[in-house]
Amino acid sequence: MECEFPSVNSNKEEIKEIFDSVKTIAVIGLSPNETKDSHKVAKYLQSQGFKIVPIYPKEDEILGEKVYRSLLEIPFNVDMVDIFRKPAVLSDVCDACIERGDVKVFWSQKGIVNNAAAQKAKDAGMKVVQNMCSMVEHRAL
Repeated sequence: MECEFPSVNSNKEEIKEIFDSVKTIAVIGLSPNETKDSHKVAKYLQSQGFKIVPIYPKEDEILGEKVYRSLLEIPFNVDMVDIFRKPAVLSDVCDACIERGDVKVFWSQKGIVNNAAAQKAKDAGMKVVQNMCSMVEHRAL
């Protein structure tokens, strides 16, 4: 599959606004394996004061937080989703964000682009960041 160039994306100013306003981040695909990027990024964001909510098909706890199997299971507000999954599942993630109604930011990590899902998220009122690492962008601020 050919990687799409991210045509739907936030700029640096909007990314700063995102980090200034977000408190709770659901990390979709947060691995318990400390060598994986999803774990390193989530651990960094947690160390910066963000509440991390792991979404993973296994485990009961990652980084000291209760693990949920899906975004729809989380019983409290989520400000942002940070996605470490293949581009093909972003449409389903977007649908879950829309169904929840509280997600303000739809963020897909480095190498993950799905313009159709990103446009749908944007049309639903979410800020969209694609193909960028949340840890790298936060550190750059």
